Amino acid sequence: MGTTLFIVNDAPYGSERAYNALRLAGAIAAREGERVRMFLLADAVWCAKSGQKVPEGYYNVQLMLGKVLRRGEVALCGTCMDARGMTEAETIDGARRSTLAQLADWTIESDKVLVF
Repeated sequence: MGTTLFIVNDAPYGSERAYNALRLAGAIAAREGERVRMFLLADAVWCAKSGQKVPEGYYNVQLMLGKVLRRGEVALCGTCMDARGMTEAETIDGARRSTLAQLADWTIESDKVLVF
């Protein structure tokens, strides 16, 4: 079993970095024996915002993140949430507020670390 940590820094919309990170994380999570963790930093914390409504035909990061959550873990930088006025009540089920210490632990424990 391998563990892959995804560190995402970009906002969910505007660039495609978060989108591509979620696509890859979902593909890895779908494989038997693979563990995926995702840590959202900076504007990437908005990926875990509940109630996203996007134009028809446009990708929905909230739904994509839900796929990762079904087979993995998602944590949000608490300091980044505070800086943006985001509360835990605004996040999707399963995603949780976390710390840089948690990110350090996950980094040390992971077989692979990918930064987007």
